[in-house]
Amino acid sequence: MFRRRLRLCASVGASLVIAASVAAQPGPDAVASPSAEDPVVEVAIDSFTPSAPKPGDQVVITGRVTNTSTATLTNTQAAVCIDDSRLTTRAQLAAIPTEADEPVNGRNDCVGLNNSDSTSFQEYAAPLTPKATVPFRLVVPWKDWGVTGRPGVYTVGVRFRGDYRNEDTGTTGRVSAGLTRTLMPVVSGKPTARKVTTALVVPLRHRPTLLSGDRFTNESLADALAPSGELGRLLEIGKKRKVTWLADPAMIDEVKRMAAGYRVVDGGQTRAGKGQKIAAAWYSAFTATRARNPVVLLPYGDPDVGSLIDGGSPLRDLVGQARTATEQYNLGGSQYFQSGLWLEGGVASSRTLAAGSTGYAGTKPDDVNLVPSASWTPETRPALSPSPMYDIVTPEGPVKTVRTVIADSALTAGGPDPATANDPVQVRQRFAAETALLASTGKTPITVVALPPRGSDETGRSTAALSDGLSLPWITPVGLDVLYRSDPKHPQAKPVATKGPTVPRSTPGLTGNQLQQIKALTTATTTFVSLLTDRERADENLRRALLRSTSTSWRGFPDESQRFATAELSSVNGQLGKVHLVTNSGGSSGAHRELKVNLSGSKGTFPLTIANELNVSVRVRVVVRSVNRTDLRIEPLQVRTVPPGQKATYQINASAEQNGLIRAEAQVMSVDELPVGNPRELVIQAAQYGSVGWILVGSAVALLFGTSAVRIYRRVRSERRNPTPEPGEDPLHPAPIDPAALAADVPETAATDGPHPDEPNPLAPVEPLRVTPESLKEGVGSKDG
Repeated sequence: MFRRRLRLCASVGASLVIAASVAAQPGPDAVASPSAEDPVVEVAIDSFTPSAPKPGDQVVITGRVTNTSTATLTNTQAAVCIDDSRLTTRAQLAAIPTEADEPVNGRNDCVGLNNSDSTSFQEYAAPLTPKATVPFRLVVPWKDWGVTGRPGVYTVGVRFRGDYRNEDTGTTGRVSAGLTRTLMPVVSGKPTARKVTTALVVPLRHRPTLLSGDRFTNESLADALAPSGELGRLLEIGKKRKVTWLADPAMIDEVKRMAAGYRVVDGGQTRAGKGQKIAAAWYSAFTATRARNPVVLLPYGDPDVGSLIDGGSPLRDLVGQARTATEQYNLGGSQYFQSGLWLEGGVASSRTLAAGSTGYAGTKPDDVNLVPSASWTPETRPALSPSPMYDIVTPEGPVKTVRTVIADSALTAGGPDPATANDPVQVRQRFAAETALLASTGKTPITVVALPPRGSDETGRSTAALSDGLSLPWITPVGLDVLYRSDPKHPQAKPVATKGPTVPRSTPGLTGNQLQQIKALTTATTTFVSLLTDRERADENLRRALLRSTSTSWRGFPDESQRFATAELSSVNGQLGKVHLVTNSGGSSGAHRELKVNLSGSKGTFPLTIANELNVSVRVRVVVRSVNRTDLRIEPLQVRTVPPGQKATYQINASAEQNGLIRAEAQVMSVDELPVGNPRELVIQAAQYGSVGWILVGSAVALLFGTSAVRIYRRVRSERRNPTPEPGEDPLHPAPIDPAALAADVPETAATDGPHPDEPNPLAPVEPLRVTPESLKEGVGSKDG
């Protein structure tokens, strides 16, 4: 199996090697390769002028050659080559064979020019040593191409050749060490059959770097906003061309925060940011471009819609929250903006499209849903002529069709070789070739939308090169808003229904660890908001930080994503920690000691106090649950409002059927029954009477009442023996008793024997009745009962 010999130019980020080139000197089969492991070089085209030549125009190609092998090449030469097959349809463009998996020396698909002079190839006197780079500038007169003047597209390129010595065998030979290709559209000098109305959509997005307040994780956004950065280059496009901005409002917020001054957290230390002036200048220029260029705002944070919807609740709910945040966003200025959704690849299924475009507050009929045509297979792809506007069938959603703009992926595909498709020259030449064929092969009006794929242009150079194509004579630049309004100059066909993409999802999206972090942050943020008495006064930065954690831009930056989510989660948990249970002595929640409670009897009451150290009122209640027994009963507690900086004490009414130790947990709960912080451990000691105790108490009561009954009986019997006084006497004030008379009336036996033993002496003093444990014990089971 042959090793691929066509290499890419890593120094330019994704060099677009365009058309196979061949030297103007002897053909590649004139000298055999000395070895199957021939040296290879990287050939990169930096410019191709003009991008679409007319018959008679000379073409200038510039670029660089880098020796990526360990061999030294001598007698080297860079020369132009061409595949003289004329391509007249877009299907033929799509079918161009890509780079062959064979040594460059064996490829003959790009041959040398006819009757070429010294300007179409360049020779080098000095050897090309390993890692060395040499430039080239090749000028090709029109006649040297050897093609007709009829419109069409040709595959052209640059081939690099040289001599080298095989140190293992000692043999020498001449080889083709490098080859790069591009597309060259040829147009006539006459006006094309029709104009191609083109809406170029330029994404403005960046991974989140703003933490709470004015703190940023790094300076990557400031670097991107600089004139030499990605966002700086993209902004220049809107100053010169008619484009549509596809912006993330979260990124706009971060730029405004930077412009007001910011700090950077660096290794635990905080320092002043360096990009305040850069951010202010960028935002000012962006605002100025809105006078001409319409704006479509992505869901806040540009969330990874596919990953969140697949993750289920509560992650899928964040999609609707992000869209609602954008609908309510204040962009500033008087210019109108639209809300948009951007799906691509396997994520752009009808299910995801339905879930992402419905179910949020503020939805409008002109909300934009963007899906690139590459999301469909070639066999199922809708025809994008004359309009890119379609109604995609969404049987899974609450609405059965969703109005969608389908961007033409071929316009930004680059090529012809996929490995170099993102090179700026390749992107521009592909756009010129595709639109040239559109302009020359039809007469009815046509509108197309060009949208670079996500992650395809990390420097902004390719998109900037793409925008140069808007100056081609057959292009009419427009904003994306023309598709949503009636414009006599640009009439649009009525959208027709089509099926959604059916290709399997190819992009994994956010990792499982990232989704778990987002879920934890979602729970914490939701809990904090549910605490507040007035939820509308919740700090908007909390919700927006949560939405930024879901950004699609986190793909490829798992470490930064983790640091961001960890920092935000720590911040929210810190706020939640300010609402907590305290001990009776006023101890803080930070002391993780258990709370001890005693119950005397089967029921008891004990206090629990909640402290609110926030600067806003909260509504909370306490839930107490046993963790080791089932007989603990707690009366339900009502929700109470705790003012800022205040405390509220609950009286907990508890009961237990048995005595002993009960371990329980006390948890602060929000109005929505969401736990606030960690539960506090309670140790409850239930002390109750046992069965023996109840017997003793019962016996004592029986003895008391029995003794009282005997005394009452004896008193009644005594009163019966002493008759009632005669009438006329005052019973309350009887006359004094004469002792002599009393002695005369007493019988002799009574005087001798004394009182009857069963009758108490009425004159003797009465001792009070005393009940003691000993008397109780003696009374139980005694004769007197």
